[in-house]
Amino acid sequence: MTRPLSNYIDGAWQASKNADPLDVTNPATGDVLATVPMTPADEVDTAVQAAAEAFPAWRRVPAPDRVQYLFHLKQLLEDHLDELARTITEECGKTYNESVGELRRGIENVETACGIPSLMQGANNEDIARGIDEHMIRQPLGVVAAITPFNFPGMIPLWFLPYAIATGNCFILKPSEKVPMTTVRLFELLDETDLPGGVVQLVNGGKEAVDTLLDHDAVRAVSFVGSTPVARYVYRRAAENGKRAQCQGGAKNTVVIMPDAELEMTTRIVADSAFGCAGQRCLANALAITVGDAREPFTESIADAAAQRHVGYGLDDDVEMGPVITGDSRQRIEGLIGQAEQEGARVLVDGRGQQVDGFESGHWMFPTLLDGVPPAGDTAQTEIFGPVFGLMHVDTVDEAIALINKKSYGNMACLFTSSGAAARQFRHAVDAGNVGINIGVAAPMAFFPFSGWKDSFFGDLHAQGRHGVEFYTQTKVVVERWPDTWSRTF
Repeated sequence: MTRPLSNYIDGAWQASKNADPLDVTNPATGDVLATVPMTPADEVDTAVQAAAEAFPAWRRVPAPDRVQYLFHLKQLLEDHLDELARTITEECGKTYNESVGELRRGIENVETACGIPSLMQGANNEDIARGIDEHMIRQPLGVVAAITPFNFPGMIPLWFLPYAIATGNCFILKPSEKVPMTTVRLFELLDETDLPGGVVQLVNGGKEAVDTLLDHDAVRAVSFVGSTPVARYVYRRAAENGKRAQCQGGAKNTVVIMPDAELEMTTRIVADSAFGCAGQRCLANALAITVGDAREPFTESIADAAAQRHVGYGLDDDVEMGPVITGDSRQRIEGLIGQAEQEGARVLVDGRGQQVDGFESGHWMFPTLLDGVPPAGDTAQTEIFGPVFGLMHVDTVDEAIALINKKSYGNMACLFTSSGAAARQFRHAVDAGNVGINIGVAAPMAFFPFSGWKDSFFGDLHAQGRHGVEFYTQTKVVVERWPDTWSRTF
């Protein structure tokens, strides 16, 4: 029997009154795994009210005591790593090893947030004037929410939740309705930590649930990860309602290949970046710009890597890439490949129309390589979000940087070279918030912010590390005087 999923509100699992749940399917097999409710506004309001009622007591729990729940969660995540990874693979489609890697990055954020007693410290000055001291302290905001995407159901909620609750806020998560099973299991583990009711809430749903959070007076801040159009919508609506917002949008990441790059290593790393997670990640490299003599050897090498990549069910051994998330996604990707052809690109490796034996119902899109992508065409600017990698060719690194900087996105840019001078020029001049030098996926560690520029990010403070702490706290400045005559009076 298909499992109906519930919401987690005020420390208890609650079935939604919604009578029209969605099916959660395995993208590799087509099997229905569960049903997820589209939580209506009144039930979202119940979750927000529970969080608001829990906040006054939770904020008064000392920070060293709050992080004890995170230490417990960290151990539970370690103990259930295999189970969680398999759940991610079943509902999201990525390979088991990719799922394990995702969870490791999420656990890093839990570990980092355990340092809140230090990270949340304020500042002070004695005698800013004679006998007057000044202090800056950090205090939590109240009720905060996060809206997370399908492609990293285990990691991205942990970009936000640990920092939010460690700093004394009460947290509401609205995960993607495509992959709710991982977050349900995460909240089952949170429940085992005996967090007070109302500190964390899980509400499943779609746009109605999102809009309710964005409009609710009691929600002080919203975090979002997804496409740029939706990120812009969330940011605008949150701002109109007086909320803080950090909204991670889309990307069209570019890697530059210099003639002095080590070919074998470069090809392996770039292929993993472009085709890992079936290209469904905001740090996937989608374009390569070869410089000068790098053109022919890299084109031949990356074409071989794309053609040889082992595609299949992510729980099977030796599989290097799984399916895309839905049939609609596959059709959209195939349509964009056709558009690239019309614009003049050549399909060197074609991943359209292929199947995996025994999994004919899966949403299969094999690695695809496009050569000669026109810089001025729509394909060069559009986030495909699939295993499609394009090639451009220029004569100098300056030309390559100029092409990157013309794009509206600024999430990541990478350079492969043996030249320190070229690397220094690139990292200085390129307009991207995450930069990789001989790195294919420049994903910051949990104690650094996950940067993004231009249309890849809307807001001021990014996720993770000190940015996360600053986002979830507000500063209060106290100026105080204690005259000696007062002390003698008492």
